[in-house]
Amino acid sequence: MTPNRTFAERVEMPAYALPSEVRLNVSFEFFPPKTPEAEETLWRAVQRLEPMAPRFVSVTYGAGGTTRERTHNTVRRIAAESNLTAAAHLTCVGATKDEVNAVAQDYWNSGIRHIVALRGDPPEGQSGYSPHPKGYARAADLVEGLRRIGDFEISVAAYPEMHPDSPSLEGDLDNLKRKIDAGARRAITQYFFDEQVFLRFLDRARSAGITVPIVPGILPVTNFATVKRFSEACGAGVPRWLSELFDGLDEDPQTRRLVAATVAAQQCRVLQANGIDEFHFYTLNRADLTFAICHILGMRPSGAVGRTAVVE
Repeated sequence: MTPNRTFAERVEMPAYALPSEVRLNVSFEFFPPKTPEAEETLWRAVQRLEPMAPRFVSVTYGAGGTTRERTHNTVRRIAAESNLTAAAHLTCVGATKDEVNAVAQDYWNSGIRHIVALRGDPPEGQSGYSPHPKGYARAADLVEGLRRIGDFEISVAAYPEMHPDSPSLEGDLDNLKRKIDAGARRAITQYFFDEQVFLRFLDRARSAGITVPIVPGILPVTNFATVKRFSEACGAGVPRWLSELFDGLDEDPQTRRLVAATVAAQQCRVLQANGIDEFHFYTLNRADLTFAICHILGMRPSGAVGRTAVVE
């Protein structure tokens, strides 16, 4: 797939039929709220998506650890007031090993068994990442430390288009392998819009001996200008066809949502046709769009939350 292909060319792929019963696993990512109003929005999103029976839901951790307490509170509330499995993001930034270990121990004591272990982004105003002199230097070190605290299920980040700080694709893959070898059980990717980018990355990872699940991260685009700006910072490619699809929709939020659902669902279907059966959705705390995408993919609310939804 070339970057200049149109959306129509992209979706003109051989027809395929899903088996009568295909197990499709999903997970959802939320961010901790800043205000009481935002907290209510988040909680409505959690309740809206809960019947989709995700494998887990994760809560992000702000740059430089700025949302540490809010992340902790949100994770504990999800665990206490829903039937969902809550996963907490935890980073190396701005804290000593003892401080990070104390947070992890508190999660363990609270019954939280899943951690998304990340190096983390530098605090706002800081040009680049610098490890705390008494902290964990990299995500692989953090994974090792977490394994000493408890038998956490640990997920880590993967970058199909390479982390901006990595010297090369090979170096980036080596770093992912170090995280897996340290004890991580799953990798969740940065979002991408070209499915072939993910599939090529998956092939390279498997060739490098990485056998754990590598789950594609899916970002429904609701604000193209914001996504383009963020993508430039994190190294995610934005194909021309995506820009053309959102052209002229700045003042038309309803159409933007329809386009966003169509694009994300088609992205998942192309990946499904290539054997991918698990997706991680970056919800941005907007439940309806993610719910609609899951519905398009054939998922239906489960009668018993916690069981895998089935595509029929």
